[in-house]
Amino acid sequence: MEIREAFAQNLRTLRRAKGLSQEELAHQAGIDRTYISALERNVYNASIDVVDRLAEVLGVDVAELLKRPPANPRDSSLNE
Repeated sequence: MEIREAFAQNLRTLRRAKGLSQEELAHQAGIDRTYISALERNVYNASIDVVDRLAEVLGVDVAELLKRPPANPRDSSLNE
């Protein structure tokens, strides 16, 4: 999974876990709601400053937004 895909997935998951709408997250981070939507759909690249602001609003470390999901155990068995 590419880092942009991981970011998009993590952003949506963390936003929903906090019970925030895209509009609420955008307002608190000082960015446009349509930009949040585009980030969650992997349309745009977020700047490091935006990633930092989103992490702050979500109450997580920046690394949580950029973390890739663990590899599928089935995929690793193909390499044996």
